[in-house]
Amino acid sequence: MVRKRALLAGCNYPGTKCELHGCANDVTRMKTTLLERFGFDEADILVLLDSDPKLPQPTGANIRQSLAKLVEDVQPDDVLVFHYSGHGTQVPPESGAPDDTGMEEAIVPTDMNILTDGDFRDLVNKIPSGVTFTFISDSCHSGGLIDSEKEQIGGGVIQYATSPSTGPAASSSNPQAPVSNPELQHNNSTGQGNNAEGGLMGLISRGLQAFHIPGDDEAPPETQPQTQTIEFESQYAADVAASQEDAPQSRNKNLDINTLTEILSQRTGQDVKVGNIRTTIFDVFGDQASSSVKTFVNAIFSHLQGGGGGGEDQGAGWMAMVSSVAGQFLKTKLDTDPNATSYMAPALQGVNPFSAHAAYSGLKPPAAQRVRADCGILLSGCQSSETSADATVGGDKSKSYGAFSNAIQTVLSQTNGPITNRDLVLEARKLLATSGFKQHPCLFSADTNADAYFICPV
Repeated sequence: MVRKRALLAGCNYPGTKCELHGCANDVTRMKTTLLERFGFDEADILVLLDSDPKLPQPTGANIRQSLAKLVEDVQPDDVLVFHYSGHGTQVPPESGAPDDTGMEEAIVPTDMNILTDGDFRDLVNKIPSGVTFTFISDSCHSGGLIDSEKEQIGGGVIQYATSPSTGPAASSSNPQAPVSNPELQHNNSTGQGNNAEGGLMGLISRGLQAFHIPGDDEAPPETQPQTQTIEFESQYAADVAASQEDAPQSRNKNLDINTLTEILSQRTGQDVKVGNIRTTIFDVFGDQASSSVKTFVNAIFSHLQGGGGGGEDQGAGWMAMVSSVAGQFLKTKLDTDPNATSYMAPALQGVNPFSAHAAYSGLKPPAAQRVRADCGILLSGCQSSETSADATVGGDKSKSYGAFSNAIQTVLSQTNGPITNRDLVLEARKLLATSGFKQHPCLFSADTNADAYFICPV
């Protein structure tokens, strides 16, 4: 018997400077859809909402534990769904060295205890073949949230079946033909495209060009803090006549690094900045912190203890790390905390960074070392370099919605019978474009899952 389970998490962050308004509504509508369209039992749907104190809260620990429970004891043909609506962010490497590369895409639970693309890769790797795991993330920078999942529809590639898809079998035997400019194709396993300047520095450069014009008195790009400067309202001046009463007013779901560090500083009483974000998260959440955070702390600890990293991990880069904000933070903690051994335990148990330098700088091991053929299906609200909108029509915040979540609901309401993951994302893109939104939903999955039915047949 096929079992269907779902975890739905909505973060509105009530009473904070990063408050959103539509995420609880997104989750409520998705629950109704799962019950009425896809035949889920209410007992098999867990809802986490920070807008309702009577419900379990969408903290990092609760989401992580609920996801672990979601994938527990599953069997082939089981159907799993995780829908997240809330802020997303990109956490930069924290050494400041010019050769650092890579950003970690992450969702931001209500307590700021982030879950990264590496966490979702670890989760998907635990799911046996034959299970369907559909991850819908209506958040900023959500493209690529399952690390190294194959990009089917994204920033630089749209894969089409050779004939219009009519179900899972429609393109299973047909070659996929990329339709787009190949020079823009994105390689999700490295974070680099075929641009002249790839990696983190290229991303920062392109971001500055898109959102910021440096003044004469500003430092050159290579010495600027690696932070995001996108304002909440900046990307979504919807191309709809201002005179229209029903024109959606939008703010985006990007929790920029400046805001993340400010909130962490307020909640911890510490001076959090780019350089000690991960060590602060570990200090606050310990074993409930992201696995990538624990790997980062493990790498610094190993070096401070004299273990180094061997080979390329030695030298000026690592000396800079030890004297960096993160290294000093951890060194002070270890020197002054009489319980240092138990404090470090979560970072030392079950964490084996393939390279200390790589863990520190944000690099990842080759995909072959961490990825297998899997059942992960990611429908993201936007590309990894974009933001997703939280929209309010007519000023009525009780009816606010995430633009991507609303697009999914609209497409489903206009579709009789099942629809494939590929067709749903393409239709959502069209709908958002005609509504004036600037985000581009993406699909990441194995080829066979791209043309499988969204969630399950109806």
